[in-house]
Amino acid sequence: MDEAPEFRRDVLDALRQPLESGSVTIARADRLVRFPARFQLVLAANPCPCGAARDNNCTCSAMVRRTYLNRLSGPLLDRVDVRLNLLPVSRASLAQGRGESTATVAERVTAARARQAARWSAFGWRLNADVPGTVLRAIPWRLSKEVSRPLDEQLEKGTLTLRGYDRCLRVAWTLADLAGEKAPGPAQVGGASMLRTELRAA
Repeated sequence: MDEAPEFRRDVLDALRQPLESGSVTIARADRLVRFPARFQLVLAANPCPCGAARDNNCTCSAMVRRTYLNRLSGPLLDRVDVRLNLLPVSRASLAQGRGESTATVAERVTAARARQAARWSAFGWRLNADVPGTVLRAIPWRLSKEVSRPLDEQLEKGTLTLRGYDRCLRVAWTLADLAGEKAPGPAQVGGASMLRTELRAA
């Protein structure tokens, strides 16, 4: 969804339940019908309505910027696994040359998905995204206290919800699979935490 804050807030918040449960329930008269609705949601947003918050041409006040991004509710963002604030492309970054090829990345992703399927297929799951947080927090999948400490501290401080904690665990397992590791270590847990940044209006 490009320019996500331009959608009505009630429309955006209607995505919360299917993101959580992977299904949509429709009530009509005396019947309830549930449809599968597993999907990958990608939200994109400018930091302000005019789209120029990071240069001198911005016409929006600080209040307007905050109000704009606040259309993306906390409960909705809590269900988004990866949240990044991106800077505009600079001339210097263009001169850095090309990164990895699509084929190289696709090969690594395919291998990571195969690792996930091998790990979880006996339990009826295919991907880390399918695994309940209660499973990832239990033996034998529970991470050591040393590895999970950053997430534990954020949870204790209230800067991370339990839902966010579980989503960080899933991302950490995915980062480990992409790196060819058997389980997440401090680097993967730290990476998952860094990929869950707060949105900034400017």
